[in-house]
Amino acid sequence: MTKEVVRLGKISEAMERGNVPASAVVKAGGFVFVAGLPPVDLETGARGIADIAKRTELVLENLKAAVEAAGSSLDKVVKVTIYVTNAAYYDVVNRIYARYFTAPYPARTFVTVGSWPREFDIEMDCTALA
Repeated sequence: MTKEVVRLGKISEAMERGNVPASAVVKAGGFVFVAGLPPVDLETGARGIADIAKRTELVLENLKAAVEAAGSSLDKVVKVTIYVTNAAYYDVVNRIYARYFTAPYPARTFVTVGSWPREFDIEMDCTALA
């Protein structure tokens, strides 16, 4: 089995600059594994969007870009994990999420976490068929 690292714009660059020992996207064994992606603009690296709906949309756009960069698509996603710092975001996140995924839906976990080492409050990872 081979493992292929797929670059993902400013997120991959930031991980490298910060000496983060991880890859944003890895393709292996017929799957695409996408690391937790925050609401960061892939072209500019900009953060700091004020509205949770906009941040959720940006994270989902990043997931879409990640699986597509690996030759897959959102309709091939089999598992998503959503991490948020506030469980009250659940309804807003679900509303935006439903615009990106349709039935049959991927398996999904919604987790409330304490914080990250950067200033964001939502992140998602996923696994897709290659």
